[in-house]
Amino acid sequence: MLSTLTVWNFALLARTEINFGTGLNILTGETGAGKSILIDALGAVLGHRLSVDMIRTGCEWLRVEAVFDIEGETELIDFLKEEMIDLDGTELIITRQLTDKGKSSVLVNGCRTTLTVLKNIGEFLFDIHGQNENLALLKMENKFRLVDGAIPEIKDALRGYRIAYNEWQSAKRELQELEESLAAAAEKKDLLTWQMEEIEKVKPTAGEYEKLEAEVTKLSNGEKIAEDISEISGLLGGVGEAPGVADALSQAIGRLEHLSRYDDSLDDLIDRLENDRVDIVDVFARIDDYHDSLDFDPGYLDRLQGRLDKLDRLKKKFGPTIEAVLERYEEIKNDLSLIENGDGDLDRLRKTAAAAEERVHEEAERLTALRKKAAEKISRDITAELKELGMEKACFTAEIRPGNGCGEMGADELELLFSGNDGEPVKPLAKVASGGELSRISLAIKSAAAEGDNLAPSMVFDEIDTGIGGRTAQMVAQRIARVAKSRQVLCITHLAAIASMADRHLYLAKESENGQTTTTVRIIEGQDEVAEIARMASGLELSEAALANAREMLEHAAAAKRML
Repeated sequence: MLSTLTVWNFALLARTEINFGTGLNILTGETGAGKSILIDALGAVLGHRLSVDMIRTGCEWLRVEAVFDIEGETELIDFLKEEMIDLDGTELIITRQLTDKGKSSVLVNGCRTTLTVLKNIGEFLFDIHGQNENLALLKMENKFRLVDGAIPEIKDALRGYRIAYNEWQSAKRELQELEESLAAAAEKKDLLTWQMEEIEKVKPTAGEYEKLEAEVTKLSNGEKIAEDISEISGLLGGVGEAPGVADALSQAIGRLEHLSRYDDSLDDLIDRLENDRVDIVDVFARIDDYHDSLDFDPGYLDRLQGRLDKLDRLKKKFGPTIEAVLERYEEIKNDLSLIENGDGDLDRLRKTAAAAEERVHEEAERLTALRKKAAEKISRDITAELKELGMEKACFTAEIRPGNGCGEMGADELELLFSGNDGEPVKPLAKVASGGELSRISLAIKSAAAEGDNLAPSMVFDEIDTGIGGRTAQMVAQRIARVAKSRQVLCITHLAAIASMADRHLYLAKESENGQTTTTVRIIEGQDEVAEIARMASGLELSEAALANAREMLEHAAAAKRML
């Protein structure tokens, strides 16, 4: 429910904070005091239209902030989680701001969001019914909420239907994906077979290309390698009479051994040179073996180069590396396997989808039967309520019709039909009901199904009393009070009979200061409330008789509320 509404620079509202309560919140005041402006401000935080001409004269911006308690509103809480909007406890704070440059912003619990998301949140929170607005229940999803909340069995039936429907949709998607994959694969079966055979002829292996490339590089530089190896061998082993490194080290070791007879500190150097000589002799032997192993057969090089060329052609067609070629080969095998085995999988999925569709239709039939039962009940109850609200000739019908197949809400279409006069056939509610009738019909719906429907937890009636008086006004007042027992109601009224039912009475007045007009809002009770009820019932003259009549009206209203 709405706890607090704070408004800055919104038309006549300069800086106003209003605390709302549970039950029936009545808003009264002279014509033009700003009651509808206050409702417009509430609409702004629910996602309704906001324009720069609403900014108070002389100001550069307007802001509206609302605080809601959403305890128990599980659908809204789930929606907020889906939108990743922070929720600490059960408090929801919505702030909307607009500058005179047209720049707007929306914050929900401090998280910036879009107007579309705000509108969705607003539908969870409030129904606003004014003379120039369509009922929220005229939307298809809200029509179904009206019927689906009428009897408790529908909730389980709808849950079962949605489970079956989602399984059916999943089976259909899986079947469609397989059919598309098989169709695409079948079209290129010959190409896939040719590509697989081309790769199989070459039979590439992982790491092969790099090894071949290294070998070809070696063989292509064979002469240079042989020449350099010969020179290195000469340096290490000697050429002709010139000693090599190993011989030179042997001579050096012999002379050091001779000198060590005179200075044994040279023994360490002898050991180190001996180790170096052993290593060099080993290196020399290995280089000599390498030299003997060199075989630069031109035919072998040509064969290696030919193999590389084949691998290069595969890389150009199937991937930048041989590993990529091998991956593509596995993909081709899988695609061909899919084609070969696809008929069996296709048959299995078709049977699964058909079984899921059959179950959906069964669940839809069950849901339709319950909805027809619920539609009869609410049609009867709402028509009776309308008669009590002064619409003696009214007829309201909720009609369940076959829809265009199964959808998320079932296999039904729902039309709300209405006739306000004898001899006139019922027609779609949106086409025949006036603004005043729509508000009264909404009140009848809320009154008939106050404990059972699934619509928003709070609602606004903006001048629902237009064109009524006397006993009808009293009946309207009692039904508004009945609705307010199970949800929060904000009601703008000019009728004392309705205002006397208030659980919280808010009075709006205009004040002028320094050439500017400002609307103030205050909670009235006690003698102030008596005076306001007297003004509404009798006019501006607050005689003792008028005040006594107002006190009597409040007493009767209190008694009537106790009876509800």
